Amino acid sequence: MAAAPPPKADELQPHPPKEQLAGVSFCITSPPPWPEAIILGFQHFIVMLGTTVIIPSALVPQMGGGNEEKARVVQTILFVAGINTLLQTFFGTRLPVVMGGSYTFVAPTISIILAGRYSNEADPREKFLRTMRGTQGALIIASTIQIILGFSGLWRNVLKLLSPLSAVPMVSLVGFGLYELGFPGVAKCVEIGLPELLLLLVFSQYLPQVLHFGKDVFGRFGVLFTVPIVWLYAYILTIGGAYKNSPPKTQVHCRVDRSGLVGGAPWISVPYPFQWGAPTFDAGEAFAMMMTSFIVLVESTGAFIGASRYASATMIPPSIISRGIGWQGIGILLDSFFGTANGTSVSVENIGLLGLTRVGSRRVVQISAGFMIFFSVLGKFGALFASIPLPIFAGMYCLFFAYVGGVGLSFLQFCNLNSFRTKFIMGFAFFMGLSVPQYFNEYTAVAGYGPVHTGARWFNDMINVPFSSKPFVAGLVAYVLDNTLQVKDARKDRGYHWWDKFRSYKKDGRSTEFYSLPFNLNKFFPSV
Repeated sequence: MAAAPPPKADELQPHPPKEQLAGVSFCITSPPPWPEAIILGFQHFIVMLGTTVIIPSALVPQMGGGNEEKARVVQTILFVAGINTLLQTFFGTRLPVVMGGSYTFVAPTISIILAGRYSNEADPREKFLRTMRGTQGALIIASTIQIILGFSGLWRNVLKLLSPLSAVPMVSLVGFGLYELGFPGVAKCVEIGLPELLLLLVFSQYLPQVLHFGKDVFGRFGVLFTVPIVWLYAYILTIGGAYKNSPPKTQVHCRVDRSGLVGGAPWISVPYPFQWGAPTFDAGEAFAMMMTSFIVLVESTGAFIGASRYASATMIPPSIISRGIGWQGIGILLDSFFGTANGTSVSVENIGLLGLTRVGSRRVVQISAGFMIFFSVLGKFGALFASIPLPIFAGMYCLFFAYVGGVGLSFLQFCNLNSFRTKFIMGFAFFMGLSVPQYFNEYTAVAGYGPVHTGARWFNDMINVPFSSKPFVAGLVAYVLDNTLQVKDARKDRGYHWWDKFRSYKKDGRSTEFYSLPFNLNKFFPSV
């Protein structure tokens, strides 16, 4: 019997590291044709609606507001998100990122809602207005952290010590750390959430494999194919009386007519600064919100790095991230002026959508910003889309957050995975990034307050909020260990040398191609 032929040499070679992600259909500077770009932009708009609705739905009733106030806050978040997305894509990092609401700001906002000076207010409408003004004042102060650290270049200096190894836990947990918004949200109405999850999986991953025609269409527009199908299915269940005798919580999650947004929204309305009145200020609340702003800064840094990969750009230079953080601070300032009861950060689900569609075009995201502003002004139409049952969004999150977590892990290609140092730092950072926030969240769920519980609510928030953030804890642990545990060949083991050319904006010509400012503004605002 003849012996098997020897294996080819290339079959035994590992996959070579790549500074830019291959297989992307349209990268950051190469937009798709206009009709396709408009449809893709609308898809980004649909995806960002989930967070835009979930946050006000959780906060506004506690603030004393009803459906009308909730609809106006959703409308305001949409409007400001559109403006902030345009600012970030034109003058910030220039990455195709959607700037929307942040779950990290929810905890300090709830702390403001529970403050004694608001809880004694008998009139719900007046309580809502007073609480909103309090959050506006705290956000105004909080925005200065990102503006100063970003535009001064201080954050740039911190990031120059970031290696691929220390970036992996931070970027990965930006996606994986939101696991509680995935299947637990699906399970709140499993007959709606699970079909969305399965259909999106089939349309985006399996149909392109088995079809010989239009395979790019199903993968690229999977959200627009699946959401209407499941939304119609949920509508049929609603009008068919499937939830007629269900508990109130089930009806809220499953029915298509329980959001209250369509009825509460005006036909046409333009949000304007200080529409709720003049902001009020409290030193303690401002300190707590400033710490939260710093946590969001870290989380958005990880999101920017992940977005640069899916846009098929080179590693984003520290000075460009710093510039983007400065503009994100201006975004939080706009949030405070308009009264969104929330701060701005990078929309993680929309980064996942970049991976799903393989379209990392800047123009597509700028078009989506136009949809945000347009539908925020036409209140009824925007509210109609925003009334999509939240389990449908949760089904999509299961794929989108997985894409973001996966892109974080992809930076391990630059590291030596046979190094014990690498294994320890990576494993310990991941473990602590999941374990520490789990302890803080479990303690809060049982006791009603965090492990740090003193008479000063603002001090409690300054400690409890950071250690409840998975990307922050993981990134902090990895960054400190990676820069203090020095052994022979540590520089190569951690992949630090791979990013040398990108630590300065001018060292690699591709940085100018991807991140230079428009309208020749680089002459006045040079990147270093």
